[in-house]
Amino acid sequence: MKSLWKMTWMEAKLFLREPFGTFFTLAFPLMMLFLFGSIYGNEPSPLFGGRGTIDISLPSYTAMIIATTGLMSTTITIAMYREYGILRRLRTTPVSPLVILGAQVIVLFLMTAAGMMLLLLAGKLVYHVQFEGNALSLLAGFTLASLSFFGIGFFLAGIVPTPRTAQIVGMVLLYPMIFLSGAGFPRELLPATIQKIATFLPLTYVVNLLRGLWFGEAWSQHVTDVAVLAVALVVGVLASSRLFRWE
Repeated sequence: MKSLWKMTWMEAKLFLREPFGTFFTLAFPLMMLFLFGSIYGNEPSPLFGGRGTIDISLPSYTAMIIATTGLMSTTITIAMYREYGILRRLRTTPVSPLVILGAQVIVLFLMTAAGMMLLLLAGKLVYHVQFEGNALSLLAGFTLASLSFFGIGFFLAGIVPTPRTAQIVGMVLLYPMIFLSGAGFPRELLPATIQKIATFLPLTYVVNLLRGLWFGEAWSQHVTDVAVLAVALVVGVLASSRLFRWE
């Protein structure tokens, strides 16, 4: 436990020193919030069932943070550690490999949660967003979605050869997901064809689940979303355990 705490503390400091991860996890979603908030405001709209644009966008921006940490931060960090020989050296120490990977997951989860809390705080103070759900239920959905994308990230980290490749692969996967899934802006504004394409993207199910729980919908209304994310988590973990390389 002591080793896990030390590794987690070290990884947290390294994460905060890396401008890319910090910006896209903590700052970029806030920029999106204020940008669209300044354009559309948060007045009730029939298009969104009487809710405002920011009301329905805030849980979607949370999905954006989850995708960013899962597809970019996880993949790039592990690929960089492998290329620089850090993983190889750590493997020769008494520290368990599970501690090393566990510290990564803990730090990324906490940073993702911090990004979500900043969004909630800004949304509440500036735009008076509505929250109609249960906090514990939302936290459970947030945890499932985060772990699912971490699993995908570890899978990608096992197959990309370099940090530069990891960054390119992450961006190629991330940005289409953001704009097609409803994470970047409300999916109600997307053409019907794009909404059909979005059903093939895992981030769509994160957006669906978080938006539903945010507005108080029951888990039974999101069986498909939960099933897709659970499968993504299991497949990601199993695939990464087979493909993960220390050097």
